[in-house]
Amino acid sequence: MSFWICATCAVEHAERVDVCAICADERQWVPADGQKWTTLTEMTEAGYRTELVEVEPDLWAISSRPDAGIGQQSKLVRTRSGCLLFDPIGFLDDAAIDRIRQLGPVVAIVASHPHMYGVQVEWSRSLGGVPVLIAEQDRMWVARPDAAIRTWSGEMEVLPGVTLTQPGGHFPGSAVVHWAAGADGKGALLSSDTIFANLDRTSVSFMRSYPNRLPLSGAVVDRIATHVERFDFDRLYGNFDNVIPTDARDVVRWSANRHIGWVRGDFDHLT
Repeated sequence: MSFWICATCAVEHAERVDVCAICADERQWVPADGQKWTTLTEMTEAGYRTELVEVEPDLWAISSRPDAGIGQQSKLVRTRSGCLLFDPIGFLDDAAIDRIRQLGPVVAIVASHPHMYGVQVEWSRSLGGVPVLIAEQDRMWVARPDAAIRTWSGEMEVLPGVTLTQPGGHFPGSAVVHWAAGADGKGALLSSDTIFANLDRTSVSFMRSYPNRLPLSGAVVDRIATHVERFDFDRLYGNFDNVIPTDARDVVRWSANRHIGWVRGDFDHLT
């Protein structure tokens, strides 16, 4: 096998190192019984498979069963000019590649941040060498270099009406995707966990580490909310099956103000 996959985060590695640097970072975790590695062959033999589900017109969720690593859900956005694969999962099979090819050519693969790199290079190779866009600020986390990898920063229109932009926060290069045609033309934000859609479907969260409960400052949260307010969007999709179905732009600002108030001490009388 030409590469290894961390069993905890499902990020591909060119070499089998002592510990996955992404998991050893304070935002992630290494299992108590130590680092574990796997391969696509082992996962396939263990019964892993991909699933593609259309969540709204021209938007598909891609996941694996069972979950690979963190278990994120990729999003595939389709336009007349091609498709964008966002937050590639840590597993793939021929069924997924065949289905995606039927939907249209993928013009780019991009992860919102290093936890979501998955097997991005393998996705690229399986789809014909598609460019893999890596945030310049986070390029040191790439563990499997490849000619398909290209760095970017700031903001770029990947496809007409599909804008990749960088509010940062969770990682310095953390990115979201604005899809203007989403939500019946009202706009959708693919926010991964840069802005995390909560289970109540009426609020979002902003964290440096979700598993280790490390918050972001009020100033950074305000920056993130202000950054995405330049876009019109009614719906917000997280990196699992979490979604804010409507009024998402207002939900982001309301949630940001709530976060800021709590870290500032406005609600200490409730504790």
